[in-house]
Amino acid sequence: MTDRPISTDADVGSAAFRDSDLHQGDHAADSLRAVLIRRPRSALYGYWRDLSNLPAFSETVKSVEVLDFTHSRWIVEGPGGKDVELTSVVTEDQADRRIAWSSTEGSDVDHEGWIEFRDNPFGRGTEVRLFISYDPPGGVVGKTIAKVMQREPRLQARRELRRFKQLMETGEISTSRAPDAAPRGSRHP
Repeated sequence: MTDRPISTDADVGSAAFRDSDLHQGDHAADSLRAVLIRRPRSALYGYWRDLSNLPAFSETVKSVEVLDFTHSRWIVEGPGGKDVELTSVVTEDQADRRIAWSSTEGSDVDHEGWIEFRDNPFGRGTEVRLFISYDPPGGVVGKTIAKVMQREPRLQARRELRRFKQLMETGEISTSRAPDAAPRGSRHP
């Protein structure tokens, strides 16, 4: 057990989130976030492992092209609405437990990350931890722009997990946006 504080937005206070395997990423911006999802570990892992599902709940991932079992090409909305292309390779794949990835040579953004799925010790579902680390395009200026535009890793990871939780528990993602509807008619004839 370590005495150093863990800064996550965990919805749980389980000991599973207080371990010594936490580390900072190799890149300029990183984040670790956690959430409890009331679904079996295998269902969550299976949905996430099919990378083509990620745009269904991600606000920033526009598309994922699966190139083979370990390689994929992502189009992600970067700061200012500019599309960024990422090519990733799965570096670790433990069925129903953990998926890790990193960028390949030639990606627009150097990045790495992992997601872990752990049974909640009280039988309340699955604890999911997401780690993201990357070098924002544009260096320090890009990092500042990402923060202002609310596209920094801390906010992104929290939102991605919240949306993933909603989709996995309810089958839909709630939004405060008005639904698409037929155009309204004029109030005055």
